[in-house]
Amino acid sequence: MRAPLVVKRALDEPLLLLAAFGSILLATTTLVALTMYASSVAGAGVRRAMETASYRQTTTTVSAQVDARTFPQYDRMVRGELAAAHGAPPAVTTSLRSDSYVMPGQDGEELPELLRFGSHDGLDRHARLVEGRWPRTGGQAVEAAISAPAAAGTGFAPGGEFVTKARLDGRPVRVRVVGVFRLDDPVGERWAGEELLSRGVERGEYTTYGPLMVTQETFVARFATGVRAVWAAEPQLGALAPERLRPLAEAVGRVGERLTAAGCVNCLTAGELPELLTQLDTASLVTRSSMLIPVLQLLLLAGYALVLTARLLADHRRMEVALLRSRGAGAPRLAALAGGEALLVAVPCAVVAPFLGPPLLALISLLPWIRSSGVRLAPVADAGTYLVSSGVALAAAVLLALPALAGARRTYVEEQSARGRGARRGLIQGAGADLALLAVAALAIWQLQRYGAPVTATAAGGLGIDPLIVSGPVLALLAGGLLGLRLVPRVSRLAERLTSRRPTLAPALGAWQVSRRPLRYAGPALLLTLAIAIGVVSMATTSTWQASQRDQADHQAAADLRLSGPSEGPELGALGRGTAFTALPGVTAASPALRAPTEVGGESALLLALDAGRLRELFRLRPDLSARTVAELSAALAGDRAGRLELPGRPRALNVRAESRAAGPARLVLSDALGVWRDLPLGELRLGANRIELDLAPLAGRAGTIAYPLSVRGLVAGKQGGLRLTGLSADGRDVPVAGAVAHPDGVIAFGPSRKPRPLPVVVTSGLAAALKLGVGQSGDVRFAGRVLRIEVVGIVTSMPTSAPGQQAVLADWETLQAHELAAAQPSRPATEWWLATADSAPAREILRRNPPWDVTAVDRRELAAKLRDDPLVGALQGGLTLAFAAALGFAVLGFLVNAVVAARERRAEFAVLRALGAGSRQVFGMLATEQAFVIGLSLAAGTGLAVVIGNLVVPRVVLTGQATAVTPDVLFHIPWASVAAMLALVTLVLVAIVAGLARRMWRGQTLEER
Repeated sequence: MRAPLVVKRALDEPLLLLAAFGSILLATTTLVALTMYASSVAGAGVRRAMETASYRQTTTTVSAQVDARTFPQYDRMVRGELAAAHGAPPAVTTSLRSDSYVMPGQDGEELPELLRFGSHDGLDRHARLVEGRWPRTGGQAVEAAISAPAAAGTGFAPGGEFVTKARLDGRPVRVRVVGVFRLDDPVGERWAGEELLSRGVERGEYTTYGPLMVTQETFVARFATGVRAVWAAEPQLGALAPERLRPLAEAVGRVGERLTAAGCVNCLTAGELPELLTQLDTASLVTRSSMLIPVLQLLLLAGYALVLTARLLADHRRMEVALLRSRGAGAPRLAALAGGEALLVAVPCAVVAPFLGPPLLALISLLPWIRSSGVRLAPVADAGTYLVSSGVALAAAVLLALPALAGARRTYVEEQSARGRGARRGLIQGAGADLALLAVAALAIWQLQRYGAPVTATAAGGLGIDPLIVSGPVLALLAGGLLGLRLVPRVSRLAERLTSRRPTLAPALGAWQVSRRPLRYAGPALLLTLAIAIGVVSMATTSTWQASQRDQADHQAAADLRLSGPSEGPELGALGRGTAFTALPGVTAASPALRAPTEVGGESALLLALDAGRLRELFRLRPDLSARTVAELSAALAGDRAGRLELPGRPRALNVRAESRAAGPARLVLSDALGVWRDLPLGELRLGANRIELDLAPLAGRAGTIAYPLSVRGLVAGKQGGLRLTGLSADGRDVPVAGAVAHPDGVIAFGPSRKPRPLPVVVTSGLAAALKLGVGQSGDVRFAGRVLRIEVVGIVTSMPTSAPGQQAVLADWETLQAHELAAAQPSRPATEWWLATADSAPAREILRRNPPWDVTAVDRRELAAKLRDDPLVGALQGGLTLAFAAALGFAVLGFLVNAVVAARERRAEFAVLRALGAGSRQVFGMLATEQAFVIGLSLAAGTGLAVVIGNLVVPRVVLTGQATAVTPDVLFHIPWASVAAMLALVTLVLVAIVAGLARRMWRGQTLEER
């Protein structure tokens, strides 16, 4: 059976068609994998964000004033609207709190202690019973359960009964306590608005205990007298698809309007879910748009590789086509042959590629940033996958057939005359199209730098992908590569002149060959240049991204472990918190810190104060953010320190004796060994001698210990106090106070009485510009509500722990406290503790086991891992890896085919050289010279192009998980060691190809002679 002509014609050129098949298969498989990857990563990123989002971010609350009559109606209405908004009924928790009731036995008191009752759906899922059981509905007495802290404060126990009366109407209620419970996570966000439930007691003008938790039916029947009900909706968002984000955000955002329209006029809706969903939708769109960058790069490389192969195939067959033309074959017949041949290669690729995509993604899942994030990419081939595969294969078939169709109109004589010395300039360079393309690429990159992402606002007010911006990087690569081709004729002529003067034959012949037909070598040179540029940009993007994640974590945390919370509490007092924190395992350095909003010179700013002597160990400041090093800032920040009177031993009580010339309040300023300052009120001093006893034990708290030795920093009584310290004793031991000196503003301190020097500060560049102060300059500014003279000792672009664009000021902890004392201002509390640790995990575990410490921890390593593992942030890295691998595959395949075809076309030339006595080394030298020109020029041009394009593009495509600009700014980083290894590997592979080709050509000539 005779095979069709198109099949026989294809089998006559197996090498070129095999190269075309490899190029199309590589292109279709990689593009299918990239499509699957973009969709999978976007979905995985949304799911990860929803799974890790806090209770506060995902919960929508509705509150309303209800009574026994309106509650059932409002309950049905709220639940129905929430179910309609979410598309499915979410888990809705109803919480109710009663009015105040009087503590039993305190009916006639002026300020009695109070009780509250409450109801909370599913409380048993978030709390465990300590004693007794959960309450039930019914019975003469109201059954109630009470939290363990409230039980400790009231003395109520299971089995006890009492009668309490409402403060408003005096209605009595008989209550039976049936259980005591403890919340699983009393400091969790679920109980953020439930301080009474989490703490058991609220102290203010009145002391309130409770709430006594009853069933919802009991509450509505007994206590729903115009009280506020809160419905909290907790949707299941783990399977939320990216395309559902914005519709769900809009639906949830309109819940309040729909409830008002339905008749719930006093319903108030609150929640951060719409903002979170909108933010995720933007981030998902930016992720998908960023994935277009490697897709377009791959399309460019695949298209050019196919055009190069098709041109070689057309050049090889042009005499054959001319003969067919001269024997009567028309253009339709030749087009059918070229098209059938292209489809013969492309159709199998379209069928196979969707099945090769998932295994390729399985390899991508092994990447560290994908594997560590927990994302498991397991896509399957669907209709969309086959559509992409078919479209790419069809486009590849067209590209493969076009060069053959373009040359189908030439006659045999025209083809003969066209052979010979090649042109020195290509059509693109001759028309100046490369310069026009460079202008378009420059415009696209300028827009990318301006907008910061490939996503911009549309005319309809939404967000969309800007095609010009997203194509900027690939246009820049192509324009740079085409401009590099202008060097090929010039460099080849220079190489020809240099080698012609040398006595060796092989280099001269190789350089002459390149100079004679430069465009023949320009094709593979451009392909290799683009591949190397894409590879280097991919590696640089990955390295830049990883460095940016570390920089963001360092900037946001600033220390290895940063602990924040109230400066004192019942469990850990003001002087007990530091002792507990510095005793955590692995802590090598620590400092109390102040981090609070303030006002400086009319500008809103963040005030940051910590021990300047510990800056080098604690303060993580990227070097480029400041002209001065952290060590230099540390030395410059230490200004005037306050004197001290160190107390001997480990006193638990102080006796202060002072004389005052006027009645008024006074306070003693104390500090511990860790540098924490605390003001102890001395009460109202009377005229003349005063003796005040101070108990220091409460300063440690129930579970804390004081860091000794303690030091007295001074006494403050105000300008009219006329205070004089006459004596001081610690645990009955007298302490000499001869060093106490009266300072201005009614301050007694231990040191010379003089006006303090300006407060040394480090400020952000924006604040320095607003204050019109440079480094080394000082001036009077309004600082935290009063006029203070400051000296700028350093300027930073962005202050660690500050929000993007926020101005900030950094001061030394001790120097700031000394200035506050000199001005008779209250001492600054330690709102945070900064710790340096080799391993923060053990310390974090202890903090988790001690919720009464009321600590919020920012772990630098944990934060870095969270940033690194965000699929929406790291998605581009996997796409670039795919494009990088495909680029190297295209480059090697294109180089191999071009080298083989070029050598095969010169068999006669090699035979003549062999007959003239040329040896195998000379043949290899000639081929090596020719291909070294392509390899060397391509590697150098590709690397240089990548450096230029990477500097312009990469810092703009590295964004946060919320698709916002990164703080601090992204620094472009090229891993030169990895780049050098990659270039060496590519060079080794290409040289091996040249060596194998030379060996084959030599053996071929020997056989021909025989």
